[in-house]
Amino acid sequence: MQRTKGRGRFIVTCLAPAVILFLIFMIYPTIDVFRMSMYKWGGYTADKTFVGLQNFQTLFKSDKFYNSFQNTVLLIVLVTIVTFSLALIFAAILTREKIKGQNFFRIIFYIPNILSVVVISAIFSAIYRPEVGLLNSFLNLFRGEEIQWLGSSKVVMYSLVIAMIWQAIGYYMVMYMASMANVSESIYESASLEGAGKIKQFFSLTLPLVWTNIRTTLTFFIISTINMSFLFVKAMTQGNPNGSSHVFLSYMYLEAYTNSSYGYGMAIGSVVFIFSFALAGIINAVTKREEIEF
Repeated sequence: MQRTKGRGRFIVTCLAPAVILFLIFMIYPTIDVFRMSMYKWGGYTADKTFVGLQNFQTLFKSDKFYNSFQNTVLLIVLVTIVTFSLALIFAAILTREKIKGQNFFRIIFYIPNILSVVVISAIFSAIYRPEVGLLNSFLNLFRGEEIQWLGSSKVVMYSLVIAMIWQAIGYYMVMYMASMANVSESIYESASLEGAGKIKQFFSLTLPLVWTNIRTTLTFFIISTINMSFLFVKAMTQGNPNGSSHVFLSYMYLEAYTNSSYGYGMAIGSVVFIFSFALAGIINAVTKREEIEF
């Protein structure tokens, strides 16, 4: 009995600092965001006016908010699909095929992940420059028209998609290579004897056997894309042209800290939190599969 109590005190002592820090720096700020969304406040004065749900009513009537919502969903869908598809394909090729210099390719693919968003944004901003950028210089060999990659509302979001994909592929490729390397070669040999080709093996064996890892990283990646999109927009476009490239968090930042509508900005933050939480739950439910052991 005494040993059980002593063990309980030890566990509480070890967990208490982490729990306290979590409550102070995570739970309290989250609750405070919802509280401040009920006020009209500029953020720099002591004058606060309680307005209830007025900020949310204004928010859901705003075309700018819906534009930022559409841009966020576009990035989540396109970046996630392309990044995970390419990461899985590259991981399967480098794991299953006998290619010289596999470690070299791992390093090359992983390098973008260790670069800061600012550096990556600077690289792609230079590539996208209309007059002397690498992309237009190449396209000018086939057509004379210069494309405003970051200056046209029709293509600016797709330009951001390419940069975000380039930044993320290597990290997830390396993670999936580690998972695929743990799959026994005898399983693939048995499948080959049964007449299954490499493509069928990929979809029937590789994906199901590493699905737990895919599911975990998928949820993490989709939520992190919401945060990363803000960094890329802030570094590359600042919401231009004419606010057409704003995403959830860049629009929140604009309203809260540039337009001095802190309460309205916190209302946007509240919607982002609910959206992220709901999206994580949906992804977990949709991707739930019976775990396969090998």
